[in-house]
Amino acid sequence: MSDAAAPLFLLSFRQRDELAQLASGAGWHVVAARRADGIARRLLASGARVAVVDARGALDEGLAAIVAISGIVAANGGALLALVSRGDVGAIGRVYDAGATHFLASPAGEGEFVQTLRFAARHAERVAGDWNVMRPATTLGWRIGRDAGAVLTDDLASALDLPERLGARALFRRVAIADRPAVVAAIRRMRATGTSAVAHGVPGAGRFVEHLRQLADGGIEALVERLPSGEAEPEREWRTRERDAGDARRWITGRLATGRPLAAMQIALTRFDLVNAAHGRAAGDLLLRAVARRIRDVGTGLFGQAAFVARVAGSEFLLIVDADSERTALAAGQLEETLAQPFPVDGALAALGSRIGVAETRPGDDAAALLRRTSQALASAKASDGATLRMTLRSGPAPIDALAVDLHHAMDRDEIDIVFQPQVEIASNRITGVEALARWDHARLGHLGADTLFAAAERADLGVALSDHIQGLVLARAAAWPASLAHIRLSLNVTAADVARAGFASMFLARVDASGFPRERLTIEITESGLIADLDAAASLLGKLRAAGCRIAIDDFGTGYSSLAYLKALPLDYLKIDKALAQDITGSARDRVVVRGVIDMARSLGLAVIAEGVETQAQLGLLSAQGCDFYQGYLCAEPLGDAALARLVEDKERCDA
Repeated sequence: MSDAAAPLFLLSFRQRDELAQLASGAGWHVVAARRADGIARRLLASGARVAVVDARGALDEGLAAIVAISGIVAANGGALLALVSRGDVGAIGRVYDAGATHFLASPAGEGEFVQTLRFAARHAERVAGDWNVMRPATTLGWRIGRDAGAVLTDDLASALDLPERLGARALFRRVAIADRPAVVAAIRRMRATGTSAVAHGVPGAGRFVEHLRQLADGGIEALVERLPSGEAEPEREWRTRERDAGDARRWITGRLATGRPLAAMQIALTRFDLVNAAHGRAAGDLLLRAVARRIRDVGTGLFGQAAFVARVAGSEFLLIVDADSERTALAAGQLEETLAQPFPVDGALAALGSRIGVAETRPGDDAAALLRRTSQALASAKASDGATLRMTLRSGPAPIDALAVDLHHAMDRDEIDIVFQPQVEIASNRITGVEALARWDHARLGHLGADTLFAAAERADLGVALSDHIQGLVLARAAAWPASLAHIRLSLNVTAADVARAGFASMFLARVDASGFPRERLTIEITESGLIADLDAAASLLGKLRAAGCRIAIDDFGTGYSSLAYLKALPLDYLKIDKALAQDITGSARDRVVVRGVIDMARSLGLAVIAEGVETQAQLGLLSAQGCDFYQGYLCAEPLGDAALARLVEDKERCDA
């Protein structure tokens, strides 16, 4: 493995995968992380001369990470590149004081990022001279060539008690059986994007993290980290146990010690006692787990892995994040909205509510002071007859109002992007379709999802214009797909406002025909809540689109109050199970009964079933056993751009041939 690509260490709290893919494409073998825990050890283990800390949107956390590794970089003649947001350019002095040798401010293009990496690498070469540049105490890695033969480094061969050369299948058989599906999924992601990482066990040897990189000749190369005994896997340490109030106080204290301002949200569920009394403690415990999942999804969606979630009492939770008034207010609004959506409980749907108190740290605060003000805000929200949310944040415009202003220019500046998430036929394991998903590449806030995007559009009275814009983007992109995607169905979302527009079916079909994308490969998705608003109008619209050759899917089933008669009245082809319901299938026997009931109902009506949000092999196995037809989710792939999607489909079909 002497001709292996130079290693690069990358820490990015929000855009790890995108940056890793860029650096890998430029020739580096990337060891990437989303969390700063153990960063010094991981940098040393990687053997990288160049380290990148992406502090965009997380300046204080990025500065702390730079401080943690700058001594190692300086002592070994390396280079440390810091990425900062445009609004943080004034803090460049602090970045250099912390130990960075180079910086790059956004917005910057892909070429600028790669070129800056090369400058940093040349700097490291000049400074290192005759020094001992960073090398891991042991070098763990392997490479698989086109002949399917694996070559291991001496250290890895010794650690696994294997010869240095063996077949790829023999190496794969050393992976713990339970972890093999995750390894296969990681390889598929690597084939699609160029890089990926996966943690797995090796019986008798411990647990490892493998950073995979696709080689130009089609082979695979891996840098391997050995996890210390008892250390949680990257991205999964939150799963080990439920965090409590003591954990929250300790976490806040640690963060405040680094000088980071924080925001805390305390969430109290309403009507939970009634659900607990009606369905029993076991059902109540499952419901609390589902609530925690939704809170975590909001936190990580806006703040990345830096978001901290704890259950502090009964049916109360804490979400603690880095202080950013705009994002914090967005998170509080999203929490209020997502917790108001029904939860499946014991074969029925339970509607909860919430009261939320929000506070930010002030100078001189300790953990107790922050939590005391958060509790006071929550008490105020509980005492209110109307307002369910109380916030004590720094002054400034309401976040959605500010985004509404920005959205006026976002479409003109091409800030709205489209990605595609694959849909897999379970019986054949073939990718047969994709769902188009919109995201906003906001210059200040980074990637914002479709929920935030459409909330801003509603506030700006741009809902119709945004929907038209997204539909045009999706159809134009799909019409330009290569021949390898010629069999792939495209699922496109239609909003409730679209349903209510006079003549929308004719306008939409004209847009489809003008794009050149075939009607017969198009699936129209409409959400349950969108249909409920005007069932007659929805039935008429969907009937016209279906008669024109399109197929129809009802999206997010399980989040509303649909009835069997309601489904029977509409001309549908697919029913899409909401991800919260699909993921609960690995919970209790009752959860599986609910999912099986939905699938049986759909099949009795002649509908194919698509499960959303499938992330584990266990979920897929149970869904398959219950008769689900298709799935989409991170088990197959994250939402992808056009080129990455084409590579994934081609590689998957080649592997399955």
